[in-house]
Amino acid sequence: MPTKLTAQNLHRLPKNVAVPRYDRSQLSGGILHFGVGNFHRAHQAVYLDDLFNLGSGYDWAIVGAGVLDADAAAREKFERQDWLTTVVEQDATRMSARVTGAMVDYLKPGDAATIIARLADPAIRIVSLTITEGGYFIDPATGAFNATHPAIVADGARPDAPKTVFGLIVAGLKLRRASGVQPFTVMSCDNIPHNGVVTRNAVVGLAKLSDPTLAGWIRNEIAFPNGMVDRITPATGERERRIAADQFGVEDEWPVFCETFRQWVLEDNFPAGRPALEKVGVQFVPDVTPYEHMKIRILNGGHAVIAYPAGLMDIEFVHEAMAHPLVLGFLRKVEREEIIPVLPPVPDTSLEDYYALIEERFANPKIGDTVRRLCLDGSNRQPKFIVPSITDRLARGEGVSGLALESALWCRYCYGVSDSGREIAPNDPGWDRLQVVSHAARSEPSAWLSMDDVYGAVGEAPAFRASFAEWLRHLWTDGTEATLRRYLGS
Repeated sequence: MPTKLTAQNLHRLPKNVAVPRYDRSQLSGGILHFGVGNFHRAHQAVYLDDLFNLGSGYDWAIVGAGVLDADAAAREKFERQDWLTTVVEQDATRMSARVTGAMVDYLKPGDAATIIARLADPAIRIVSLTITEGGYFIDPATGAFNATHPAIVADGARPDAPKTVFGLIVAGLKLRRASGVQPFTVMSCDNIPHNGVVTRNAVVGLAKLSDPTLAGWIRNEIAFPNGMVDRITPATGERERRIAADQFGVEDEWPVFCETFRQWVLEDNFPAGRPALEKVGVQFVPDVTPYEHMKIRILNGGHAVIAYPAGLMDIEFVHEAMAHPLVLGFLRKVEREEIIPVLPPVPDTSLEDYYALIEERFANPKIGDTVRRLCLDGSNRQPKFIVPSITDRLARGEGVSGLALESALWCRYCYGVSDSGREIAPNDPGWDRLQVVSHAARSEPSAWLSMDDVYGAVGEAPAFRASFAEWLRHLWTDGTEATLRRYLGS
């Protein structure tokens, strides 16, 4: 019989489950975090849990917050578990479980007044975010903040009753400024190029709608360090809850499963102070750009490369896709011939060794990551993970055949039917639009590349357009497997 996860039951958990070695009553909130999802709990919260286990940084515990309807249900689960989470790490040969206790509170979603008051608390010195790539109100093609989005317009009109994360941050900073309290640092933990710059543009852009003077103060006085985060963390389902209960004896309503690998590279720009995360493996650097390009293009771009052919061939899990010789061959050829050659060097890092590690991580059979998760939200991910490599290659006058095929595979996937005739359920916030354009592209491929918010100027490049059209024609005429064989020359 599994043991219900609560603070009172920690000592009753099986010996093969690690539990916090620190007294949680000694923790106090120093970080307010928006977006308490799986990745945050497998990454930032784990690093802090490691730090607390060293007996350090007790005033940097996490206070959770959220603005989505789903956040309210998540909060109820965490409250029943005293804010504890079971983290299960898996690789091909072993599996281990630990309970993390770095979160000490979770503010009620929708209670703007309470969240703003906590943001104004001098004890909160960092506000961090994992709100997904699509949560930053940016034009995917240009990276510019979209001040015309209805949610932003609403917060700009009613700055004292905000509903977005950025509206709450602006209100919290405004109150701190009025009270003479040192401002907090805003730290994005999302997979976005220059995530600190993107976050600053969103906060400043929203503030400008109601208070230009406040916007100028935020631009000049608030730190938004860029960071690169990395850990493969699939969604939690009944499979994961069952493993936690059956193999580790923990009844956790929302355990998080992840690979053993993790990485965090941060620019050291925290005027209000920060936890000593260098003690637990976080790398602080003057400029995170080369690390960020490496990860986003090789790992996240690699995910996109394998996702759509696998989805069209009805492959369910990522490790199964990696076991398919055509999918693996496609990944290797695109990475080594088109993505890696246009990446700038990374300090003390071999890009080929990094890619070899990516292959190993993708092939992890224990992680249970799904192809459908990788296919999700292409309209936000393609401009960040794939289009920049195309842009760089075209600027050098170099070929883009493999990246054009990846784009054609995404287009074909959004048609909504796999090669076998199986329906593909909606898998993008803009799925209806993507389906319409994909259907049009079947006879007129340029329709797909005319989505300026995705491709921008790249969609007008003759070499890319020609290659894309050819590959899309082969996908419709011959199917995914035969098209991959053609690309690989076999």
